[in-house]
Amino acid sequence: MDTSRHDTSPDDPSRAETSFDVIVVGAGLAGLVAATEAADAGRRVLLIDQEGRQNLGGQAWWSFGGLFLVDSPEQRRLRVKDSVDLALQDWFGTAGFDRPEDHWPREWATAYVHWAAGPKREWLHGLGVRFFPVVGWAERGGHGADGPGNSVPRFHITWGTGPGIVEPFANKALQAVADGRLTVRWRHRLDALVLQDGAVVGVRGAVLEGTTAGRGAPSSRTPVGEFEYRASGVVIATGGIGGDLEKVRAAWPGRLGTPPERMVAGVPAHVDGRGLDIAVEAGGRIINGDRMWHYTEGLANWDPVWKDHGIRILPGPSSMWFDAAGERLPAPLWPGFDTLGTLEHLMRGGHGYSWFVLNRRIIGKEFALSGSEQNPDLTGKDVRAVLRRARVDVPGPVQAFLDHGEDFVQADTVEELVARMNALAGNTLLDPARIKEQITARDREAGNGFGKDGQLAAVRAARGYLGDKLVRTVAPHRILDPAAGPLIAVRLNILTRKSLGGLGTDLRSRVLAPGGATVPGLYAAGEAAGFGGGGIHGYRALEGTFLGGCLFSGRAAGRAAASGD
Repeated sequence: MDTSRHDTSPDDPSRAETSFDVIVVGAGLAGLVAATEAADAGRRVLLIDQEGRQNLGGQAWWSFGGLFLVDSPEQRRLRVKDSVDLALQDWFGTAGFDRPEDHWPREWATAYVHWAAGPKREWLHGLGVRFFPVVGWAERGGHGADGPGNSVPRFHITWGTGPGIVEPFANKALQAVADGRLTVRWRHRLDALVLQDGAVVGVRGAVLEGTTAGRGAPSSRTPVGEFEYRASGVVIATGGIGGDLEKVRAAWPGRLGTPPERMVAGVPAHVDGRGLDIAVEAGGRIINGDRMWHYTEGLANWDPVWKDHGIRILPGPSSMWFDAAGERLPAPLWPGFDTLGTLEHLMRGGHGYSWFVLNRRIIGKEFALSGSEQNPDLTGKDVRAVLRRARVDVPGPVQAFLDHGEDFVQADTVEELVARMNALAGNTLLDPARIKEQITARDREAGNGFGKDGQLAAVRAARGYLGDKLVRTVAPHRILDPAAGPLIAVRLNILTRKSLGGLGTDLRSRVLAPGGATVPGLYAAGEAAGFGGGGIHGYRALEGTFLGGCLFSGRAAGRAAASGD
């Protein structure tokens, strides 16, 4: 299963078996896990995907590789005290479950947190997965002990980022193919599930013409044949809707106001929810479709792979955050603290963008960019390059956005900076005097260890954690200090990412019908299942939980489909 070469011709179904024990639709991380788990159980498994083999691993390959773990050795080495009880408090305070259909999502959440505190790390370690020694502190909350957010750092970066988490399961799949337990069919687009006496007994669809498109790039939809395969269990692992901006707008909840006219896409266009629609036609039910996870710190990629390609800033806590009208966001809506709370606040203002204002000293230490391709040192497992990152003024991928990104402006004075911000936005909403007034007020508080600025207090608290002090949080200083310049402003766009709702499932990943009964023979995993139960995250995610949700639900789906339960 060579993922380095492009698929130039579709597999020929006329030469293939047509009957299997388990069929998995979607070769992303959840699908890979489900397929290999079923194969490990001794079942004959078919894995199909409409894209070419270059897309093996799906969105996980593009990811930063962050995984949510509880009370890990990495945490303990950094003197982080964590526990199942604290993690459950954080999860449920973040999720905000409040609907009758949240029964199974609650069950999944409880089971997942226990898994993250128990066998998850050992299982991954046994497959060769290793972690960067500094644990990140994402989604810090700030609304109280029982409110949303991680009370402690839990974001464990996979050594090798997204490709590093995909690799062991790709290798397992390769071995299963060699052993004759797994068959993989690329360029096979699911068009319908085959039903018999109310049970799902197979898949039907079109074989698409070969493609030389790169990973994530648009591919042809021209059919060159048809297929139909039978199995006693079918697993839907086709992802969410984040690549279809119109579907995102249609699902946009009223509580977030009007969807923004301008958004950037964090996933390719083929992540369009088509598999979900097909599962519904076969009797499944989607729940929590209005719960979505979209980031507020999105950048237009200066070197795009897909249409509207966006990259997310993983920010440290020091940048000043302003809305489109130039008012500083209220506490605790600081960088890295509360994604959904920030999104709700910004949408109430009627604009789909906002601004970071900072300086070169801050961007050099506090800006990381999400994604495997934006972190070549971690992705390539290059220790020397990782160490060099800590010594350079601004990391190379960040400097490339400074040089080429359409959302960045720089200047030596606030007046010049604001003029360029207004020019970029195409309006005159920002008043340079008001922006300077707010920055100056903040800077007056930066000169000592006291003060009442909540964000500066949070920065000082962050530096009490060794991981943040070493690599993620700059020492408090005046933003207008010429020695820390030039000044930088970054226009932040709404970045689509994940569907938090999906096909409702029980704890065995069996898809549920509208009345609550299972749809015989049908299972779902990963984002298609809301990462488990139809919405394991509720309204908000704690970060590092998307890849983990693919792993957890993929295991459950593969094992259940293999057993026939």
